Amino acid sequence: MGSTRELLDRFGLQPKKSWGQNFLVDGHAKSRIVQAAHAGPDDTVVEIGAGLGALTMGLAERAGRVIALDRDPDMIRVLEHVFVDTQKVTVSFISALDFDFRAAAQEAGRPLRVVGNLPYQITTPILFHVLAQAGGGAVVNHAVFMVQKEVADRLAAPPGSKVYGRLSVMVQQLAEVKALFRVPPHAFVPQPQVTSTVFALVPRAVPWAAVHDDALFAAVVRQAFSTRRKMLRRALEAFGAERLTASFEASAIEPTRRAETLSVAEFGALTNALWERGARAHDAPHAETLDDADA
Repeated sequence: MGSTRELLDRFGLQPKKSWGQNFLVDGHAKSRIVQAAHAGPDDTVVEIGAGLGALTMGLAERAGRVIALDRDPDMIRVLEHVFVDTQKVTVSFISALDFDFRAAAQEAGRPLRVVGNLPYQITTPILFHVLAQAGGGAVVNHAVFMVQKEVADRLAAPPGSKVYGRLSVMVQQLAEVKALFRVPPHAFVPQPQVTSTVFALVPRAVPWAAVHDDALFAAVVRQAFSTRRKMLRRALEAFGAERLTASFEASAIEPTRRAETLSVAEFGALTNALWERGARAHDAPHAETLDDADA
C-alpha cells in the first residue's frame, strides 16, 4: 500500500474540499485509533469513510472482518485496488446513512464495532443513525470516531458547561461518551484548519433516563435549548402554563433554571411529569434538526 500522496497521484485524484476530505497520514494516530477499537479476531468492524484505507489495513490485522464504507466512487476505486487480495476486507460503495447495521450484525452473529473519521457536515446524522440501530449494544457495542474538537467537546460536555447543549443531552441519553486523544492538523493531508478529537461511544443497554415517550423527551430538550438564555418556564411555555407549573413541582425542578443546568436525568424526570399530565411531542412547535450547528 503506497503513501497517501502516491495513491492520489497514481489514480489522478485530489481531495474533495466540499466533502471535507482530509486524509490521516500520521502513523502514531492511526495506530492509536486502531487500538481504541478493541477489535479481536472474532469481531466485524464497520469502517465509515474508509477513504484511501489509512485505518483499514490496521483494523484488518486485528479484526476477523472489516466492512469498509465510502460514498465517493474515487475512493472505492482505490480501496478495491489496494485490498483486492485481502479477503478480510469488504469494500462497499454506500453512505453510512444508508448502511444497515442490524443486517450486518445478524450476518456477523455478534455486535459490531464501528470506526470512522467523520466529516463535520454529516457528523451528527451519522452518530444518530448508528445509535438508532445500536440496539442497546446488541447491534453496535463499541464505536470510535474522529471529529472536530469542538463537536467532541459538545458531545462529552457536562451540565453547566458553556458547550453543554441539545446534542450533549441526546447523545448521552443513548451512549457513554469518552474523549480519548486529540489529533493536530499536521497529521492530515491536506491540513484542516482545526484540531480533531478521537472519542469512544459505547451504546447504553438502556437509556440513561427512563422516559415514557422518547419523542416527547426529544421535544422537551429541543424546546429547552431553543432559547438558551430563557428560563425553563418561558422556553417550555408551549406545553401550557398550568401543566408546566405542576410538572416542575412534581419533578422538583425550579422553573427559573435554564436548560444548560439540567442533567440528562432531570430532563427525563421533567419529560415524564409532563407526559403524565397529558403533554405530547406535537404540543411543541417544530424546530430545526439536530445536525444544526447550535444543537
